[in-house]
Amino acid sequence: MTTPQLILIAGPYRSGTGGDPDLIAANLERLEAAAAPIHRLGHIPMIGEWVALPVLRGLDTAESEQTDVMYQTAHRLLQHCDAVLRLPGESQGADTDVAIATERGLPVYHSIAEIPAHS
Repeated sequence: MTTPQLILIAGPYRSGTGGDPDLIAANLERLEAAAAPIHRLGHIPMIGEWVALPVLRGLDTAESEQTDVMYQTAHRLLQHCDAVLRLPGESQGADTDVAIATERGLPVYHSIAEIPAHS
């Protein structure tokens, strides 16, 4: 491997929360917990919400109701990512990320231990 991989971390964000902000925040913390280990392996971690949340804050209510910014952002990011780390938990969005990555022939990792270190 000649360059570090840009790895999308995919897992539950809104799924299973019933819209509870504390549960959503806990899901984001679980996604973010994978970022440092990916960095330590010499790669670049990416979470779609890191990009989508500021976009959502910039949209008015009508725009945000007409568009699923979270899914669109992840789909666009996957055009630039080299791999996906799929964390456990039910998530339609993460399953879609895996399907897109698989269609593109990108590696899909299911644990940090599967990710090769960049040398």
